Formats: sequence, C-alpha cells, structure tokens
Amino acid sequence: MIKELVHDPLFLALESEVATKDDLHIATDLLETLIAHRDSCVGMAANMIGERKRIIAIDNDGEYMVMINPVILKKDGRYKTQESCLSLLGGPRDTVRYKSVKVQWQTTDFKIKIKTFKDFTAQIIQHEIDHCNGVLI
Repeated sequence: MIKELVHDPLFLALESEVATKDDLHIATDLLETLIAHRDSCVGMAANMIGERKRIIAIDNDGEYMVMINPVILKKDGRYKTQESCLSLLGGPRDTVRYKSVKVQWQTTDFKIKIKTFKDFTAQIIQHEIDHCNGVLI
C-alpha cells in the first residue's frame, strides 16, 4: 500500500528498531511507496512512511531492492556532496559520503547478504541507513 510521507523532523530523528519477520508488510509498503515516487526519489527508509523499523528500499541502477537491518561494515573514498530528501523541506544540504560501502543486510527471506556498493548506489544506501539511525542531512 502506498503510504503518506512523514515530514516531522522529531519523529525522523528517532532511531529505528531492528526489523523482524512480522515487519515484512512494512517492506512491501515501503517499496510500493518508493515506486510511486520514482520520478523524484531513489531511496526510502521505513521511518519516512511512519514506521520505526530498520528497513530501506532503493533503486539500485534501475532494479529495486529492499534491505532489512542494513549495516555498513566498511567505507572508503570520503567526499563532500549535496543531497535532498522527500521528508525534509527546503533545498539540497551539504553532507559527507563515501564512494564505496560494504553493507550487510537481510533479504525479505531473512537471508544475510554482504556486498560492496559503489558511487551513486552507495550514496543512496548511506542516506537511507542514516534515516534508520535518526540522522537527517
């Protein structure tokens, strides 16, 4: 189900809780909401739809994917950039990202995956994991 986006910075600043199999419906709603906003958005975290769970959905070079309980294990290639966010009003904000991130997450089958992502996909993942940690750009 496509959900309304949350814009409350106090709610968005709260750290998300570990997701379980009981939260799979959130992953489905998150993915459907991201796809509905595909013209203006490349990633979303569950708190953006009002759910404080560690779930993100991203556009990975044209292929949508969901990550449950994602954690960055390693990051390389620090750089400065600007980002916008559908949950925050106003224009782009300055932030620091890394060109490459090694991420561990669970699939919707709760299988553990580990992969290194680069460039724009790495940037998207970092932004969404920040959301899970209550960090706003």
